[in-house]
Amino acid sequence: MIIENLVVKSNRKIAENTFVIKFQSEKISAVAKPGQFCNVKVFEGTSPLLRRPFSISDVEQNEISFMYKVVGSGTEILSKKQEGDIVDVLGPLGRGFNLDDDFEHAIIIGGGIGIAPFPFVIKSLQNKTHTVLFGVRNINESHNYGLTNIEYSSDDGTIGLHGNVIDLLKIELQKNNDRSVKLFACGPTPMIKALQAFTKENNLFCEVSLESAMACGIGICQACVVEVDKNKPYKLICKHGPVFNINEIIL
Repeated sequence: MIIENLVVKSNRKIAENTFVIKFQSEKISAVAKPGQFCNVKVFEGTSPLLRRPFSISDVEQNEISFMYKVVGSGTEILSKKQEGDIVDVLGPLGRGFNLDDDFEHAIIIGGGIGIAPFPFVIKSLQNKTHTVLFGVRNINESHNYGLTNIEYSSDDGTIGLHGNVIDLLKIELQKNNDRSVKLFACGPTPMIKALQAFTKENNLFCEVSLESAMACGIGICQACVVEVDKNKPYKLICKHGPVFNINEIIL
């Protein structure tokens, strides 16, 4: 865990209310792993006081990027950052994805801003193929930042399949029924619940990155809990996750 004052290299809009901010980073970028996150202090004053958690979207040499959606005061402030600004960043935090399992093809499932961790995942896959299933509400939310081999679904049918990512997943599994696959997912809770039911029914292995507000990011405040097996205690998303076996969690 490192606290590093990072210099903004760029901060650009890539879709509706969606931005990618890139920083110069010597230390965090050197040790970051796909699926981990950082806690970013978006303002040096007291409002907003708490850091904001962001999945690490990409790492390239000594640069690190975060994809984010403007949804409140913190992300609004972040969207105004300009090249040369200094931002206090804590990370890398949490447990990332396991990309070393015995599988041939990665099926990457992202809903909305849940697509954020996957550019880093894609470039870290070695000797494995992949497909990205990207579910959005409409075409204005879609983009291909750092993503390749993409299939889209949209709620209103303005891009890709008129439906959801579970519909896309059914099609993708038929294409890969002769290969071993592993699923990687991140997105809103309704999507994760539907995916959990589908993976259990079809005996599929899936790792999921959970989205949550995280006050400290290191397990002290005990705020970001997720229920696991009913015979075991809750786990902390920031410390034991954010990546979990999808069948381990109770949503």
